[in-house]
Amino acid sequence: MTFRHVHAFFAVLFTSLVLMGCSVNPVTGKKQLSLIPESQELAIGAEQYEPTQQTQGGRFYLDPELNLYVQQVGMKLAKVSDRPDLPYEFVVLNSGVPNAWALPGGKIAINRGLLIELEDEAQLASVLGHEIVHAAARHSVQRMQQSTLISLGVAGLGYAISDNEWASLIMGGAAMGAQLALAQYGQSDELESDEYGIRYMKAAGYDPQAAVELQEVFVRLSDGNNPGFIQGMFATHPPSQKRVRENQKLVNKIGAGGYRGRDTYQKKLSFLRSRQPAYEALDRARQLAGNDQLDKALTEINEAIRIEPEEAAFYSFRGRIYKAQNQLEKAAADFDKATSLYPEMFSYQLNNGLNALARNNLSEARASLQKANETVPTSIAFLRLGDIAIKQGRRDAAIQYYATAAEAGGDIGADAQRKLAQLTSK
Repeated sequence: MTFRHVHAFFAVLFTSLVLMGCSVNPVTGKKQLSLIPESQELAIGAEQYEPTQQTQGGRFYLDPELNLYVQQVGMKLAKVSDRPDLPYEFVVLNSGVPNAWALPGGKIAINRGLLIELEDEAQLASVLGHEIVHAAARHSVQRMQQSTLISLGVAGLGYAISDNEWASLIMGGAAMGAQLALAQYGQSDELESDEYGIRYMKAAGYDPQAAVELQEVFVRLSDGNNPGFIQGMFATHPPSQKRVRENQKLVNKIGAGGYRGRDTYQKKLSFLRSRQPAYEALDRARQLAGNDQLDKALTEINEAIRIEPEEAAFYSFRGRIYKAQNQLEKAAADFDKATSLYPEMFSYQLNNGLNALARNNLSEARASLQKANETVPTSIAFLRLGDIAIKQGRRDAAIQYYATAAEAGGDIGADAQRKLAQLTSK
């Protein structure tokens, strides 16, 4: 969905207000305002699933078995949900931020940073069951109908809502998907997802007490101001003692007991846990680089690569360090390595393209920036594609690129607007 398509979508949404009607919530059975039909709900989820994954770190591709395991657990719960026929998908994301999210249509993700915090399969089922309810009860769709998200859509969606380095420059549908995934749920939606998620756990054979335990852990972590959880789960799924009490009440009513799956879970997490020191080294490298201690950051990221030489994120980050040190050829080698390991990842292509432009390799820069924009369009990519077009004597193409970048606003948009004005005034 392009930036213009997002504007068109919200225009249609506003128009549909005159035709507003009520539908029945497929989970609770209650009547609710329904402006978006199921067909559009499914289309939004399908379109935005991959771009939203990429704005949150991309797939954790190193362990296909872990992804398969999460998919299998998720489908056990989906089959006993109130909308078992949704096209559910489950993916593990390569992000250390402890979080999970759901897009419309049952498109669900969980970060490796949250998986590390869980103890058994029942706790995993609690997280996934909760997200399934968000999808089945159309919570994301309901939020899209609220004035806040509608006004954001009209104003422009290049909004810094995630920890992605390019967040403020992401445009169009990818930004909308990120907002749907990462906007905070209201208390009523959270309690609803807790309740029906627990019922799904029980129906699938899991011990629902795990859901209570998980909320207790989250409350303790929030009291301790754990920075990772504040950035992740607490930002999107606020914990509270009320949720603990309500969950325990329901478990007491329907009965505790069922499958926990600790041994299986720990076995499935063994590869990720063995690589955790590498991701901790990456986190230290990021912190050091943020404090302009590039040599120390380089030492840390080299250690990460030594532990896991097949992780694209490590090479991409080392390439950024080399670029900051003006070692553009070394940076190019690392960006090439990152894109060879995970060619679909927009940020790796974007870094590669910007570095190629700095080396004045226009053809490589153009190809990489176009590749990045195919999945997640960014204002910086459009701006630099315009610059490349000017250097190559393609004036009409430059005008189109600058016009698109200008829509994003901010410093990049202002720069694009200035360059566009210069071109069109000649």
